[in-house]
Amino acid sequence: MTSVPFSGAVDLAALSAAKQASERRAKSPGHTVELTEANANEIIQSSVTKPVFVLLCSVRAPQCAELESRVAAILAEYGDAVTFATVDVETQPQLAQAFQVSAVPAMLAILGGRPAPLFQGAPEDDQLRDVIGQVVDVARQAGMTVPQAGEGGAGEQPEAPLPPLHQEAIDAIERDDFDAAIAAYDKALKENPKDADARAGRAQVALLARNRDADPSAIRMAAADRADDPSAQMAVADLDVLGGAVADAFDRLLDLLGRLSGDERDPVRQRLVELFEIVGPTDTRVISARQRLASLLY
Repeated sequence: MTSVPFSGAVDLAALSAAKQASERRAKSPGHTVELTEANANEIIQSSVTKPVFVLLCSVRAPQCAELESRVAAILAEYGDAVTFATVDVETQPQLAQAFQVSAVPAMLAILGGRPAPLFQGAPEDDQLRDVIGQVVDVARQAGMTVPQAGEGGAGEQPEAPLPPLHQEAIDAIERDDFDAAIAAYDKALKENPKDADARAGRAQVALLARNRDADPSAIRMAAADRADDPSAQMAVADLDVLGGAVADAFDRLLDLLGRLSGDERDPVRQRLVELFEIVGPTDTRVISARQRLASLLY
């Protein structure tokens, strides 16, 4: 098992998976929650009556989204008798410090208000079941009512197949054919302009395509020489997103928008919107940047 530190480049596949995991959480039963500073005390106090499992993750850790899905599926077998809480260490670094976690993915359990580390890295399902089962046994010994696995929930459900055009795009990406992937997403958007997954997928592939043969040093040098050149600044913003400096990318383009006027502004606005799609609409950096964009435009 391996774990990764909080620093490092943004992995677009991980970003996409994390975004999908966030959307799954929004639709999941009440025993799955997102742990934040605001609700931490409430969730910790709930561990007096039922075990709380906390998974700390980051979009920078490629294993995280896949691990979260597997943990959620196993814990769903216990229904509402357990709580599954996730922590995004990018937006909640203070919780990572409080739990003394320095690398993710990492998981801990809270029983009776007391946290106990379980593992770092991404163990296989049989190891996950064993660790979770041990915590459940301790919870039962403490007088908590936790059913046997499979008696408290529906268990893991098979994932629905991707829509045909989405699968076509994924297949093209695996062939390193970004043009074909973009074309597939364009078809999907033509069929359904409200297809958010297709819109985000297209933005991700377009970013990869633009930077396939990029020379970062040359791009940054050109941007330094041409502070008000939209093309030069958008190229650096791409690099910043790929490197994980999402806020820097947004600030660069928003600052540029403030200096531009007329038709020069529209390509920069469109690029910002594309980058918003890649990072995800619920990301706090996107929310903040959207607010600033609105004030600049209106």
